[in-house]
Amino acid sequence: MVSELSPTPEARSVRDSESVSAPQQPPLPVKMVIAGGFGVGKTTTVGAISEIEPLTTEASITSVAAGVDDLSHTPQKMTTTVAMDFGCVTLDPTLKLYLFGTPGQERFGFMWDDLVEGALGGLVIVDTRRFDDCYAAVDYFEHRGIPFAVAVNTFDGRIEHNLEEVRWALDVGDHVPVTVFDARERGSVRDALLVVLEHALATAEQ
Repeated sequence: MVSELSPTPEARSVRDSESVSAPQQPPLPVKMVIAGGFGVGKTTTVGAISEIEPLTTEASITSVAAGVDDLSHTPQKMTTTVAMDFGCVTLDPTLKLYLFGTPGQERFGFMWDDLVEGALGGLVIVDTRRFDDCYAAVDYFEHRGIPFAVAVNTFDGRIEHNLEEVRWALDVGDHVPVTVFDARERGSVRDALLVVLEHALATAEQ
């Protein structure tokens, strides 16, 4: 005997067809900026995690640029970003990050305002051998009031200073997350981006 509360086969069929045909909501788009000094790994970071072929604006380093940009720690670097890097990654069915990498040299700083417009947060990549190169990025996010996290890139599998020394050297407050990651590893980049996302959401709630 079929219970009065049990749906009939016809009702179950209609319900199942409705659940199958119900449109899924697209993931929420979130803009995030990848910043830092020259040669710290911004392009590598975007390329390591992007689910599409990343858009890059790489140009060969000329003899003139080589005389301006410090290549002592990155002697194999033959190109540099002159406008931006772009990629995207779907973190889960509800959230998709659009990543915009900034050029590292100060002479391209006039592009930053356009790249940062509408961003939820930023990831400032640091090479601990060259703290001076990332001060401009830290100052920019602080002055614009944009939540950001500091991510120390592990060149050669190591860092020159521990995270408390990094925090002190950059003079960032305790509320700013400071972490370590490997710009070449997809999972490591994902973890660093999640740090920024969580920090930005927590800041927005406050």
